Amino acid sequence: MGGEAQHGARWLSGTGPMVRRASLPGLKEAARRAPASLRNLRRPREAASGVGGAAAHPYQRLQDGDALLYVVRAQDSAGHDAYRVTGWCGDLKVHTAAESPRLRAPGVGLGNARRDGEYPADILHGIHLWSRNQRELGSWFNDIRARHGAALRLLVWDDTGYELPWELFLLPADAARGFQEAWLGAQVVTARWTTVHDSGHDLPRGTTDCRGRVLGYLHHEMADDGRVFHPYAHQLHAKMTAFLQDLDTPGEPTGLVYMGCHGTYGDSVPRLTLGNRTWAELDGQAMDTLRTDRSLVCLNACHSGRAVLNRAQGEQALRGFAELFLRKGAGGCIVTVGQVGDEEARALVRGLVEQVAEHPHSPVTRTLLAFRARAAEEFGAPSAVPPIRDDDGKVDKLGQKRVLRLLYAFMFHYYGHPLTTLRLAAREPRNAEEGGTR
Repeated sequence: MGGEAQHGARWLSGTGPMVRRASLPGLKEAARRAPASLRNLRRPREAASGVGGAAAHPYQRLQDGDALLYVVRAQDSAGHDAYRVTGWCGDLKVHTAAESPRLRAPGVGLGNARRDGEYPADILHGIHLWSRNQRELGSWFNDIRARHGAALRLLVWDDTGYELPWELFLLPADAARGFQEAWLGAQVVTARWTTVHDSGHDLPRGTTDCRGRVLGYLHHEMADDGRVFHPYAHQLHAKMTAFLQDLDTPGEPTGLVYMGCHGTYGDSVPRLTLGNRTWAELDGQAMDTLRTDRSLVCLNACHSGRAVLNRAQGEQALRGFAELFLRKGAGGCIVTVGQVGDEEARALVRGLVEQVAEHPHSPVTRTLLAFRARAAEEFGAPSAVPPIRDDDGKVDKLGQKRVLRLLYAFMFHYYGHPLTTLRLAAREPRNAEEGGTR
């Protein structure tokens, strides 16, 4: 479960646990970059600082159909926390005016979808308002959609740590182009990126074809997750120590590293955990398997995609599990930014593996796109948000759960190259009775 205090559901009591998880496979080789702190990225500049040895625009390596949204911390004239955005897609550009950065929006983060948090409808209404207040950005999204259509690939490089829900950004309607209101992550292939500290990584360069077995750790409450990997070569562990030993020691080619466990989140790095290990303990592991095989990492754990600005330990750096595993060599990383229900998490894992088996050449980002698109279609028109209370003043629990299912689908984030693929090795017949969880 999440590390934040559980005070009992305000509106979901008796509906079962809201569990931790998030899983998926895919990412490409991350590229060369010099260390870049948030101090260096605080002010957006035409020549990006801290993104390599030579002064270069981060968009200069973009291919046709690629778009980059670069988001950095800022302050407004009154000293309030804010952010600036700069977007590139060929000659189509957008940027926040230096004198008017956007204020931080803590109410729109999907981490608020907790038992003791806000009503799901209020969170979604807030996200819609946040989106509509950024008209220039909404117009840019529609411009690049109109130019590239289904071939558009968006990389969101967000170094704010503000948990801005870009995948749920509400795209404005555009009748002339035939666009209706829609959520960005259900319309456009979307990947994320973050500054990878103490390494030579820049924006992801090239694609990674993650191939091989599944190496995993499953908390006993998530043991059923292992069934989905039965047709594939796999080594699943019930003990964290044995799993980390395998992860530290390269052996059989590993395409997917999977962790199904609890996760916690707090306001400092020591409060970030996966299973029974803290962020610092995992950071101390070599994880040479990742560096050797460029494996895709799937963290099916609540809050695994949330990060903190690590001032408590004397650095101006955003730290979280996505940054950690990318720095250790992962070809890509799938995480979740809140508490996700078991049903949704299992559906994602099952759907992902099925898609991988049927379409091994299809990027993982397209599997995520399809997952979100289905959830959006089931929800209906974005503006048709169910009211929180019925005419009798009672909370409409069914309506709120419908909104929550939509939020769940958009909690899964992928960090890495938008074209990364995953090919899981088939299980050899002679090993059909072997494997399992150790």
